[in-house]
Amino acid sequence: MGMGLSSRRKGKRTRRAAMAEINVTPLVDVMLVLLIIFMVTVTLPAVGVPVELPESRAAPVEETPDQITISIDGSGVIYIEDEAVASGGLPRALETLDRGGEQPLVVLRGDRSLDYGRVMAVMGELGRAGFTSISLVTDGSVSAP
Repeated sequence: MGMGLSSRRKGKRTRRAAMAEINVTPLVDVMLVLLIIFMVTVTLPAVGVPVELPESRAAPVEETPDQITISIDGSGVIYIEDEAVASGGLPRALETLDRGGEQPLVVLRGDRSLDYGRVMAVMGELGRAGFTSISLVTDGSVSAP
């Protein structure tokens, strides 16, 4: 008897309220993925040359996009960024570096097993080539010498 009947009147229509809810699950998922990507890329080493750095309590050096990284590994091979420099070829390699308009920061990474004279010889060549802003990179240390 009442199966086909509707409780609405013909002239009146009921309006539904607009749905004002935001589904935050996709937003949280995207943010977590971005956070993981950021954490992974920040911890990657700037240069791929494996160097065992000496320890120091010095303040950390901030990286700049135009810096030049020079590394000296445990066997004394010199690298500019990731490319090895031939023995005796450091002066020529420094001359070919694109310096842009202003003096770039040179970051020197030397292995802890190296002779002090080897690191100073590289610093001397850097100074002779006109690089005056040189930072030495070390690992952090908690104990005083």
